[in-house]
Amino acid sequence: MYKIILSFRYLFRRRVSYLAFLAVALCVFIVVVVMTIMTGLVRGFKDNNHKWTGDCVVGTESLVGFPYYEDFINRLDDSDFIEGVSPVVKSYALVRGRNSEESVGVEMMGIEPVEHSKVTGFGETLYYNKNDVPDAFKPAYDPNIPGFVVGIDKWLARDQRGRYNYEAGSVEAALVVSCFPLTSKGALAKAGTEMVNTKTFYFSDISRSGLAGVDSSFIYLPFEETQLLCGMAGAVKRISAIHIKFKPNVGLAEGCGKVAVMWKKFVEDKKGEKQAGLLNTVTVQSWKDYRRAFIAAMEKEQTMLAIMFALVGITTVFIVLVVFYMIVTHKSKDIGILKSIGVSRLDVVELFSCFAFLMGLLGSAAGALAGWLFLLKINRIEDFLFKHFGFQLWDRTMYAIGDIPNAIDLKVLTVIIVMAISACLVGAFIPSRRAAKLEIVETLQVSQL
Repeated sequence: MYKIILSFRYLFRRRVSYLAFLAVALCVFIVVVVMTIMTGLVRGFKDNNHKWTGDCVVGTESLVGFPYYEDFINRLDDSDFIEGVSPVVKSYALVRGRNSEESVGVEMMGIEPVEHSKVTGFGETLYYNKNDVPDAFKPAYDPNIPGFVVGIDKWLARDQRGRYNYEAGSVEAALVVSCFPLTSKGALAKAGTEMVNTKTFYFSDISRSGLAGVDSSFIYLPFEETQLLCGMAGAVKRISAIHIKFKPNVGLAEGCGKVAVMWKKFVEDKKGEKQAGLLNTVTVQSWKDYRRAFIAAMEKEQTMLAIMFALVGITTVFIVLVVFYMIVTHKSKDIGILKSIGVSRLDVVELFSCFAFLMGLLGSAAGALAGWLFLLKINRIEDFLFKHFGFQLWDRTMYAIGDIPNAIDLKVLTVIIVMAISACLVGAFIPSRRAAKLEIVETLQVSQL
């Protein structure tokens, strides 16, 4: 009991203890705020990639695509762990306005909107047809003409607060899409002056996936129309990828493993077919691996940030060490008195360890509470700073970020508090050992009293 009492006395009656307390609280406050924001951004970015991709992708990087996909889709549909399947055609195209001579390059994706929305979050990204996905490619002003869905950043500008100026209704606009069709061997399917497939599509909707690289470069077209443009609609039809969604009780690694086994057997069964060689370019990837090039950069930034704050934690260790060293130096008489009444060296170490634990616990609790209160108001604070000083953490005209993430992850918070307490215990270890080694005779000499 005396250890707890003395710990509280040292904490609240020694002003130098306030320095260590404030250091722990400030460190925890900074780490909680920054890691919450960074973790929220990374989690949101991953979720958007997952929604855009689905759980698993069977696909090829080749613009030629791969054949016999319908047979494989039938096998997937017969499986008991698959919830949805969506064939996709991906390629590059040149687009221009109907009355314009200037063309720009885009990535185009041919999909069946209903099937694709069962596998991915495509339907949720639509603006005008969010609740009517089957009509995604039907312009409101004429449902009988072929429509296109365009990434929002390619169609609308954002203001400084990240808000888009949506039209009140679907606008009447047309794009002329031109694509070079390829044969199964990778050669141009057409020669001469008509080597390009061209078709006019009409604006039907906007897609906002939350991925800057997608929303600024993709247009979505009807599946069969895209096959024709790319030269994949011949006697043996081809596609670029099959997006797959697993049932809720199926793990990602488990599901991808099963699909990989099915694909390997499918390739073996098709070995004798004329275009079987194209199947060897196909890979089976989870959504994480499929989007690894984009996700890895943010994960690396998160790791580097964690390392930097680990160094901040080391600074806290040294602050606690200095504070405890000063306390031991000024409380040698107390230590001598305790030892004179039978307190062992181990008890002295436990006393200062209890003091360090209490300082770490209260300091981290104060820092976590301050961080939580700050995060609750962080978006209001940013709005105030932007309104009066023009300051933003991120320029919303450049980054696809809405509100600053402010939901604290309890796992991350627990780790931060445990590390703060551990830093205090480490910082108190050397001074507590020094206190334990003090001799009664030396500490209670008349000259020391």
